[in-house]
Amino acid sequence: MTESQQSGPDGRSPGNGTLHALSVDVEDYFHVAALSRVISPDDWGSLPSRVERNTERLLELFDRHQVKCTFFVLGWVAERYPELIRKLADHGHEIASHGYSHQLVYNQTPAVFAEETRKSKMILEGIIQRPVTGYRAASYSITRESLWALDILAELGFTWDSSIFPIHHDRYGIPDSPKTPYTIQTSNGVALREFPLTTARLFRLTIPAAGGGYFRQFPYPLFRHLFRLASGNDTRPQMFYLHPWEIDPDQPRYNDASWFSRFRHYTNLDKCYGRLERLLNDFSFGTVSESYEAYQPDRIKLHQNEMIRLA
Repeated sequence: MTESQQSGPDGRSPGNGTLHALSVDVEDYFHVAALSRVISPDDWGSLPSRVERNTERLLELFDRHQVKCTFFVLGWVAERYPELIRKLADHGHEIASHGYSHQLVYNQTPAVFAEETRKSKMILEGIIQRPVTGYRAASYSITRESLWALDILAELGFTWDSSIFPIHHDRYGIPDSPKTPYTIQTSNGVALREFPLTTARLFRLTIPAAGGGYFRQFPYPLFRHLFRLASGNDTRPQMFYLHPWEIDPDQPRYNDASWFSRFRHYTNLDKCYGRLERLLNDFSFGTVSESYEAYQPDRIKLHQNEMIRLA
């Protein structure tokens, strides 16, 4: 089948019209873990912010393609740009929490994590005047060492999460956790829906294919192939994510960061927006909640203690 045959006349995928999850982690370039060694949180307030204009560009793109997205909003950003968050909600997009300070969960104490997560949830709910029930950890940092965070999320009233990446990585991952949407029973007895990040099996290897740096670093035809492969040729919903700073090649450069950090952060920023538009033409997308509800097969149910054995 050729590329032209794989997309319908309106650019959407053919077949059963699987609805994949489109998500954006609303944070600024100076929040990212890759630059944390050269940018202190104490300096964030004095740096030139670009998150508002970049998020507006994404909003315009999604409106043009008539697609809804889940925006995981950092509390720090929401405090400073409440009108932006209100606008995202008014355009019909789903608002979820990305925590408050973009710190790795496993580097926080449970008390600090609970305080920051509660604070972020209250800020967002105050802005959009509706419950915020979804969460994503900074850098997918709910791992074997921080599964206690799931209990806290449930206690705070969250009903679903998208923080677990089923891969090996230097910062995150629970490698053998489920690859499709599932339910976790927390140790306090609450059911928490989990929508994991996308991975594909290729030559017996598990390849991340969820977006972000992988979307920028892989050639687009390869990423599209991996995403389609992960979805069972567009029959199972997958998770895609991006950050507003990833469509901004003119952002400030920090050349004192390590070579690897600069590679992770700056590679193909100038190509990302165009690739994103191609992706919206090649697959059907909706919010995380819409995509989760559209998933028909019986979902896996795991107890929180079982997640430890999978790590």
